[in-house]
Amino acid sequence: MKDKFYNYIETLQDTITTKLEELDGVAKFRQDLWERPEGGGGRTRVIENGAVFEKGGVNISAVHGALPESMQNYFGVTDADFFACGLSLVIHPKNPFVPTVHANWRYFEMYDKNGNIVDQWFGGGQDLTPYYLFEEDAQHFHATCKNACDAHHAEFYSRYKKRCDEYFWNAHRNEARGLGGLFFDYCKATDEMTMEDWYNFVTEVGDSFLQAYVPIVVKRKELEYSLEQRNWQEIRRGRYVEFNLVHDKGTLFGLRTNGRIESILMSLPPHVQWQYDHHPEKGSEEERLLEVLKHPKDWA
Repeated sequence: MKDKFYNYIETLQDTITTKLEELDGVAKFRQDLWERPEGGGGRTRVIENGAVFEKGGVNISAVHGALPESMQNYFGVTDADFFACGLSLVIHPKNPFVPTVHANWRYFEMYDKNGNIVDQWFGGGQDLTPYYLFEEDAQHFHATCKNACDAHHAEFYSRYKKRCDEYFWNAHRNEARGLGGLFFDYCKATDEMTMEDWYNFVTEVGDSFLQAYVPIVVKRKELEYSLEQRNWQEIRRGRYVEFNLVHDKGTLFGLRTNGRIESILMSLPPHVQWQYDHHPEKGSEEERLLEVLKHPKDWA
């Protein structure tokens, strides 16, 4: 399974980066191959200063070795080895009317001291973080997520949409990071779902990503915007950074397992603001977005 899934994310990385380069028309992804001293490595691809994408990364990795003590305590195990692979992406467009997008699809195995698999699971999801609210964009993104889920289980969309709303929540701000999407983790074999079934589900969601995001980029990337709208985008990016550094489990896992810092922190935008006690004008489009972020909606 680990070889099968790693082959899948290798191909998916190629597919996504090729399409995003085509959309940008100017910038190309820079590729770095890296190795982790304790075992494994990855292929990082970053795009910067493009016509459409100000910064983005589409990274794959496969790491293995002894599970660090901090993670053993987290999982409640001792003397365990692990294997983890996945694709993680974050795209920060230049135009404030084009939303930031994040996605991640991953697979994890844990072994006893004899090398036997004692646990395995899939995780992942995809979510949208706009700076201005276009309801039809949210509806399109969520409808695409729902279609991918419905092909496998009637309850998956509502279940994983709810978990996404709960996970990408900036508790210290009492607001969502964005408009959500899907979030699933610890997807293990059950009487209802085999690991092969989970593989088919996760890869269907992965294959739906470009369909969910690209039409939104095409629709919004040429819209004119003001300096004030750009400033709002950078203020909201500050909230994105806060979530990733304070709450995100993926960031913490990477740091605790001696992951590659440049790859872990590629999710951070290049230009961001923290204005003291900032509040948008009453009745503005900026305030309209905040109202939705405080009360997640059923977009599908």
